[in-house]
Amino acid sequence: MAGRVHPRQLAFSLPHAESRSRDNFLEGPANAAGLALIDSWPEWPNRIMWLAGPEGSGKSHLAAIWAEDAGARSTTANGLTSEAVPGALATGALVVEDLKAREFDERALFHLMNLAREDGAYVLLTGREVPASLEIELRDLRSRLRAVPVISLLPPDDQLFRGLIVKFCADRQLTVDETVVSYLATRLERSSAAARQAVELLDSEALRLGRPVTRALAAELLRDA
Repeated sequence: MAGRVHPRQLAFSLPHAESRSRDNFLEGPANAAGLALIDSWPEWPNRIMWLAGPEGSGKSHLAAIWAEDAGARSTTANGLTSEAVPGALATGALVVEDLKAREFDERALFHLMNLAREDGAYVLLTGREVPASLEIELRDLRSRLRAVPVISLLPPDDQLFRGLIVKFCADRQLTVDETVVSYLATRLERSSAAARQAVELLDSEALRLGRPVTRALAAELLRDA
């Protein structure tokens, strides 16, 4: 008689909502300047501002907080077109996220900046790089962008990094103890993106294996990663 085959538990990748409210934002020295910019609106030094920082540094969270406060619409840089600019600025405030060289319509952005200046609208631009680092072909746009004030987000310090690990676990409804947080905090790259990826891996593998999220599981997964 053939041996019984035990069914393998399947792990389904379900969406997990990440809260981007003001109350859910973790403050620290690394993002203090960005938070100060959002909190100082509408008393900005310029109606167009640039928020720079590495992946997962909190740019989108800060932009979402500002959009809520300012009644701003939001768009991605590669989704912006010249035809859409007037409608995008209809509320007098706009977030344009993830500006990368050669991945957006330069004329559309130039049109946006000109119309925002004419209408007195506010625009928050975000990107991993500062404007001076971008390769821009349109000379007038290059000059205009380099005049935009830049606020930079820094890598998280230890306290903020540990807080991010706890937050990402909470977003996925994972219960972890201090040993797991301490293990991850001392072994991961010090970035929000690395913390998020590690928590996602822990969650999916714990579900697949039918095991709780423990320090032992974290050690196994990071060793094999």
